[in-house]
Amino acid sequence: MTAYTAPASRAGRLRWTLTDGLTLIGRELARLRQAPGELVGALVFPATMVVLFGYVFGSAIAVPGGGNYREYLMPGLFAMVTFTATMAVTLRVATDASRGVMDRFRSMPVARSAVPFGQTGAELLSGVLGLAIMAAAGLLVGWRAHGGLWPTAEAFLLLALMRYALSWAGCYLGLVVKNEQTADQLIPLVFPVTMLSNSFVPTGGMPTVLQVIADWNPVSALTAACRDLFGNPGAAEPGADPAWPLAHPVAATLGWSVLLLAVFVPLSVRTYQRRGR
Repeated sequence: MTAYTAPASRAGRLRWTLTDGLTLIGRELARLRQAPGELVGALVFPATMVVLFGYVFGSAIAVPGGGNYREYLMPGLFAMVTFTATMAVTLRVATDASRGVMDRFRSMPVARSAVPFGQTGAELLSGVLGLAIMAAAGLLVGWRAHGGLWPTAEAFLLLALMRYALSWAGCYLGLVVKNEQTADQLIPLVFPVTMLSNSFVPTGGMPTVLQVIADWNPVSALTAACRDLFGNPGAAEPGADPAWPLAHPVAATLGWSVLLLAVFVPLSVRTYQRRGR
């Protein structure tokens, strides 16, 4: 195993980590280019969700307070696709771990925290592209952002922040699982989390226990924040007394994102370092 010495100063270590991290982001993006099927699937999936849910559910569900269902739906689909980042990173990290790629990185003079940083950074970039494609598909089916330029930009920044935070959770899970078959079997578990929310239907009609869970689901907070910022229907249910995350969705989304980063960034880096011992 090749020996290496980390820079002595904190600034030097930070530059070392950022340089190696950017290199590994490039490696992940290059790997996606070499697997066009995976890349096409990741980009087509958001557009397919818009068409499928927009037209299948659109004729059967009434929007609270009235309005176009596809405009009500789009923030929920943005949130749903954002949460798929967890399992996407889990699968990639577990695949690298099971095939010995992580062991190869540990034997090289690479900053320890740069490897998780590379995985999550690449996921953020591909996720932003996916959101752009979904937004274009939404515009084609009638969705519009009515809140103005800055609120619209703020909504997409919230989506990107949450996706980045969730990618760190996926990185940790992939390091723990270390098996691509097991990680692949975990992927369907993300759908109940996204469905038990206000993404597709209001939570007011759910049984009490499910309503409480859905109201405090971070997917619901992110969806409500996007509806509010985009100016889409369903930003606030008329006559309702919403739970705190739905009454303050932007603050709740920021809180969830910061909490996820605070927990999973150190856990991911520490787990990666310990696997090499």
